[in-house]
Parts: sequence; structure tokens; C-alpha cells
Amino acid sequence: MNVEQGVRCLAGSMILLSVALTYWVHPYFVWFTVFVGGNLLQSAFTGICPAVWILKKLGLRSCCELNEKGKKHD
Repeated sequence: MNVEQGVRCLAGSMILLSVALTYWVHPYFVWFTVFVGGNLLQSAFTGICPAVWILKKLGLRSCCELNEKGKKHD
């Protein structure tokens, strides 16, 4: 898994979790969904995404880094 896939997986999981919490726990958990959506929107415009920093710290690499590594071995 690369960073790009990890971000989509994390965002999708957080949205599904927040919808489930809104439905089964309390309606105010809808704000968690709003936060995730807002973060996705701002990262599209600014290029700043905290999830990318976290996933890179966990050892995931971007598509570009993986492609460069593959080219070196050819």
C-alpha cells in the first residue's frame, strides 16, 4: 500500500465510522463527518494533509518513491 491509497482508505474509514457513530450513538457525531470532509477539501487546495505526514512516519511511501525504487532495480 502506498501513501495515496492509505489516505483514501483512512478517509473512507473515518467517514463510515462517523456516520455509524451519528446513527447509533449521538447525532452530534455528524460534525466528525464534516471535519473529515473539510480536511479533504482544504488538502485539495493547499496540498497540506496531516494524514500523509502520519502515514509517512509509519513507513508508507508515495507512488513516486515506489516508481523510482523500481526503476533503480531495472
